Amino acid sequence: MVTASYKDGMASLGSMVDPHLLRPGAVAPKDFKAYWKQQKKQLNALKWEVKSTPVKNETIPSAFSCEDVEINCLGPKPARGYYVKPTGSSPKSLPAVLLVHAAGVKGSWCRSEPSNAIRYAKMDAICFDLNAHGMLNGQPEEYYEQLEQGELKGYWTQGITNRDDYYFRGMYLRLLRTIEFLTRQPEWDGKRILVIGESQGGGQALAAAGLDHRVSAVIALVPAMCDWMATQTGLKGGWPQPYDSDESKAVLMKTIPYFDAAYLLKGSKATIFTEIGFVDVTCPASSIYAAVSQAGGKKIIMGVPYRAHHQPPAGSDLEKLWQETVYKKRLEFIDNYLR
Repeated sequence: MVTASYKDGMASLGSMVDPHLLRPGAVAPKDFKAYWKQQKKQLNALKWEVKSTPVKNETIPSAFSCEDVEINCLGPKPARGYYVKPTGSSPKSLPAVLLVHAAGVKGSWCRSEPSNAIRYAKMDAICFDLNAHGMLNGQPEEYYEQLEQGELKGYWTQGITNRDDYYFRGMYLRLLRTIEFLTRQPEWDGKRILVIGESQGGGQALAAAGLDHRVSAVIALVPAMCDWMATQTGLKGGWPQPYDSDESKAVLMKTIPYFDAAYLLKGSKATIFTEIGFVDVTCPASSIYAAVSQAGGKKIIMGVPYRAHHQPPAGSDLEKLWQETVYKKRLEFIDNYLR
């Protein structure tokens, strides 16, 4: 990285040499596959219970149906989100889109909204906007503030010393439960499942590609949960860098590798479209390359020299450049994939 400071601020650019040669900082646990096989077996054995409440308001076009959905799941929380589809669609005619969210609890980027799912339903897809925490949808602001300061405060460290208690286990199981829900919809074409997420959502998208072979493509924007043991090779892992916590490294090695995209992606055949910021210190480029290198499907990698973890400031010259060189290609990929 090269950083220039000037009177009103600073700017950075990054570059990489042979990033495709990067590999994870450690090897996967010997029982990695067995562990997830058992988790999925237990999840699939759970009797299905789905609660669905129709959502009707002036923001939902008449050509679409919207439901506030709750799906029972293993772990402390059910899967919750908004499910939207075009009305009157023929059976087995539409691709499925799953939206997953960035880190946090109360921010607008953390919550499911009908408008998010409607956007993709308008592209002739069935779409589920899944909130990461199993939270209730459409609640007053105080509800999310209380969760952030209470039950979900520092959630990324909860249960970190036991793989069966680690927070991301529940998050990933809700992810799998929602994918199964989508595959049970009569409109699904039986071929295409696209998972889209940024940061923590990008990490979930990669996890989905590794854990469920039915996921055919993902869009993982500056994804987290990548190469957490990178510090063993002198690099930095992706958010939330759990291996750098104060817990015993020996204990952490018995927990966190099971939820690391670098190992979950092994053998995945899904198409991966990923955006990587070369000046991103939250989800470093090296961690993402190390994880994505493990996947066996097609990879479309957009390395952005000037991008930090967040998109360039609105109205800036960098944003205009980003819109043309990066964002436009992402939209083209989505449009072509769902067409």
